[in-house]
Amino acid sequence: MAIPMMGRLTVRLRDTLSPAGATGQTMTGYQPPTALPRELLSHPEMRAAIVAHDFGAVFSLARQLAKISYSKIAAECDIKPERVGTLARGQGRITSFDKIAAIADALRIPGDLLGLAPRDWEAATVSGHAPTASARSTPATREGSESVLRREFFKSSAGAGLVLGLPELTQIKAGRHIGRDVPDQLRHRTARLRRLDDVLGGGDTYRVYLGEYQATKTMLREGSYTEETGRALLSVLSEQAQQAGWAAFDAGNHTDARSLYEDSHQAAIEAKDAALAGNALAFLAYQKINTDRSAGMKTAVQACRTAGPDAPPGVRALLHERLAWAYAVAGNASETERALNIAEGALSESDGSPQPDWSSWVDRNELQIMTGRCWTELRRPLRAVPVLEDVLTRYDDAHARDKSLYLSWLADSYLAAGEIEQATDITSRVLELSAGVASVRPRQRLAPILQQLSDHHDLPAVAEVLEKARA
Repeated sequence: MAIPMMGRLTVRLRDTLSPAGATGQTMTGYQPPTALPRELLSHPEMRAAIVAHDFGAVFSLARQLAKISYSKIAAECDIKPERVGTLARGQGRITSFDKIAAIADALRIPGDLLGLAPRDWEAATVSGHAPTASARSTPATREGSESVLRREFFKSSAGAGLVLGLPELTQIKAGRHIGRDVPDQLRHRTARLRRLDDVLGGGDTYRVYLGEYQATKTMLREGSYTEETGRALLSVLSEQAQQAGWAAFDAGNHTDARSLYEDSHQAAIEAKDAALAGNALAFLAYQKINTDRSAGMKTAVQACRTAGPDAPPGVRALLHERLAWAYAVAGNASETERALNIAEGALSESDGSPQPDWSSWVDRNELQIMTGRCWTELRRPLRAVPVLEDVLTRYDDAHARDKSLYLSWLADSYLAAGEIEQATDITSRVLELSAGVASVRPRQRLAPILQQLSDHHDLPAVAEVLEKARA
């Protein structure tokens, strides 16, 4: 017997709200007054706004090109009128699954453009054309067997030229029932998608990762599964939320990142996955430390305690290096070194047994980089420079975002040591590597370095780098 998972997050996912309140707008025969004309859906600006989940631009274009008032949009989408106006002015974003679904139904935006399953009204809109299979169960053959297919979320990313050939899930011939093998297939897919972060910035990957997360939400809400399978699905959902949250953070969308990390933490708790719950807190700590050092440190400590001493070695190494960073930003050298030593010890315990894919990137090179970053932050260049110089000579330029970030700490340490020429050379390299990377962090890291270098603008090499930065 399939037992539905319970818990606060799961209940929220299963509370299927009518996208337009209680007016029955999800019925296929209803045509809302806010439905976008078909030709407007093909308008380049509208198409780009929809794919980017930029609903403020969608609302603005709907009013400008289709004369659909904000008040009508507000009523149909169940959004406060002032909120619609604020979004249209480019302030804020909508990331809630339920609200995105409501907008899709109110404006008659096909689900595939937004990373959703086909909407109920789509089959009626295009006569004789059934919705394509997606993350929910749909009839598959004349014999009546049904399949659960994971939608191939993204073929291309507007503006980034990102093309993905993502495999669909194996067919599940059990009606709307989700078999116990589906979470493993999803986890494998999530691991493959994680590799995009090695070479692309969050500005390129965020919509891909967010779509995967939303599709798994759909599966949890609409599917039928055993308690064990439900917990496994929640664990995958937590992992996907962390992936999307990291991309949002990397792209500078900090509100979205925090919300996704919090959702990840809740899903991991319900899944009884202590390691993932700890990692969600570590992500939150990494974000908090920039604005509230005390809160960041407390959350980083809580992350390690949540995962516990029985967590896989790679997980403990990851969480303790994040803890070391929190201590370094707070200026606590002794606790920084202690956390780094614990991370080193955890890596030494590894016996080759499988580690979670989300922690597998933490190795001795990564720990060396974090060590150099921490000593740079603590203004100890004599300890930071040799470590960073050594590891970065082995770091592939293909990982442009990460290498440019790590080099920025090396430039920072050279500045702290008074080595202006060396800092200038490294800064020039950072500018070259980070050009065109869809991440806000390299330029944010460079801003104070360039400010310090401007005090030496009379040096020709410095003047050249400052000009390169302006260009």
